[in-house]
Amino acid sequence: MEIILKQDIKGLGEKDDVVVVKPGYGRNYLIPKGFAALATASAKKVLAENLKQAAFKQDKIKKDAQDIATRLADVKLSIGAKAGESGKIFGAVNTIMIADALKQQGFDVDRRRITFETEPKELGAYVANLNLHKEVKVQVPFEVVAE
Repeated sequence: MEIILKQDIKGLGEKDDVVVVKPGYGRNYLIPKGFAALATASAKKVLAENLKQAAFKQDKIKKDAQDIATRLADVKLSIGAKAGESGKIFGAVNTIMIADALKQQGFDVDRRRITFETEPKELGAYVANLNLHKEVKVQVPFEVVAE
């Protein structure tokens, strides 16, 4: 019996895979639980069209991320923070501050996609890693200066 998986099932396949299972397993467990659907000719055509549209959307998202990455290549940020005489920062420089500084430069990047190689705890130069897409990552240098 051929079925189309609606979600990942360990040992069987991933979402949108067409797999062959024993009729009892498919009819009595996978289909009633909503884990799979019967792989009819029309269901296979719908699946192929959905996969084609999803691939098109992913290509567009990746292309947009690459455009942003090329524009971010020559951006340098300056983040102001209160600091003591020794150069140690009071509080912390976080991803929200980086996202706000990028927004002022004209880049709308979600703060959850920003990470630091080393946490900024003193005045100086640091690097922020931006994960724009699972295949597109860019490093943006920034400097923490005293306010």
